[in-house]
Amino acid sequence: MDYDVAIVGSGPAGIFCALELIEHRPDLKIVIIERGKPIEFRHCPNSTAARGCKKCTPCHILAGWGGAGAFSDGKLTISTRVGGWLDEIIGEQRLAEMIDYVDHKYREYGAPDTLYGANDDDIETWTRKAALVGLELVPQKVRHMGREGCIAVMGSMFQRITEHAKIMFDTEAKDIRVEDSTVVGLETNGGDFISAKYVVAAPGRVGNEWLSREAKRLNLKTENNYVDIGVRVEIPAPVMEDIASDLYEPKLVYYSKRFDDKVRLFCFNPGGVVTTEYYDEILTVNGQSFAHKKTPNTNFALLVSTKFTAPFKEPIAYGQHIARLANMLGDGVLVQRLADLRRGKRSTEERIRRSPVKPTLPSASPGDLSFALPYRHLSSILEMLDALDKLCPGVADVGTLLYGVEVKFYSSRIKLNSNLETEVTNLYAAGDGAGITRGLMQASVAGVVVARDILKKEGTPVE
Repeated sequence: MDYDVAIVGSGPAGIFCALELIEHRPDLKIVIIERGKPIEFRHCPNSTAARGCKKCTPCHILAGWGGAGAFSDGKLTISTRVGGWLDEIIGEQRLAEMIDYVDHKYREYGAPDTLYGANDDDIETWTRKAALVGLELVPQKVRHMGREGCIAVMGSMFQRITEHAKIMFDTEAKDIRVEDSTVVGLETNGGDFISAKYVVAAPGRVGNEWLSREAKRLNLKTENNYVDIGVRVEIPAPVMEDIASDLYEPKLVYYSKRFDDKVRLFCFNPGGVVTTEYYDEILTVNGQSFAHKKTPNTNFALLVSTKFTAPFKEPIAYGQHIARLANMLGDGVLVQRLADLRRGKRSTEERIRRSPVKPTLPSASPGDLSFALPYRHLSSILEMLDALDKLCPGVADVGTLLYGVEVKFYSSRIKLNSNLETEVTNLYAAGDGAGITRGLMQASVAGVVVARDILKKEGTPVE
């Protein structure tokens, strides 16, 4: 099978790479290799029940057309300061221009025109309030598709791409083939060889271990990436209603006094639900919101970012170990009242029932997060909860629920040039799986960056 471009992964990076190539060179032969299923067949049999998780391989929440982003709450963040580290590779000005371009493309395929967090007065007010309690507000504009809208947009993109490209579902990339320092194609798990002039590795978070292994096998230079470990917090929606109505998606950063660790408020879901993800025999917690359906609760993640230095080289394995501890303790995801955590007590079903916050993940097992999370992480998380409570009274109430653990894995950072090409000629790495982005917008931008470099090499430069 001979192709011009082979793309591993059909998440935002892979999709936008294909869209850009098709728009300017529809004659190019493109194949997308995807380990999951088409979006219409991605149905989690029990996404809100930890004990009832069917442990599908691959997880329908993480793999398939649209990647993990398709089943997220569909927030497009219009900011260079969140969602990844592309500014370090392509420059902040170029990133800002590409974000505007990608945002326009999303709207072309059905994303709403409404933009939240665009009021400068509100941003200034909340920036000041946050600073007074030791928090940093990261200003951003947000376009919210919601889970339903995100699935619809990804479906529209699928229709466009299938007119010009072949998509191989239920297929995994096994080995990237290189000859004389130039990529020549890849081998699938079924033993098929796909010959391609260009290979784009965009496997998403679910494929980060595969890409790390391939980088090691191909002797590509890498460096340790961050691992984000923490909890999902669930509170009554009115507690943060004011900041949510003004900013919609507050991004807040805190540096702990005891350890000087960075803690960030991430994935804010007003009126949302707590969900689960299954990957490599590990069940972790997540959250999402819907555009037209609300619960009485709000949930968000508090994640402690850690970047390990030499000689430690296994940040992904470290995060997996902590997640497995939580699974061992609770037969899945743990939930604990904040009051119980502070008192050194394990939460019970009776104590959870007494909480004014009714869990939206009812099958989470009451337990004790202090047996799973390192003291350093717990201490930093509790500090940030106290700071948030000063900003929005009630966040650190006795009945606040903490679910654990939430972990975000990123591949080792592969050495890339400003067009995301590796040291192997015509081999590119893009998106969350490549360890350079952590969100829909920057992952999509990465796909466009790669596509434009390929187009330039093919004699069709795009400005």
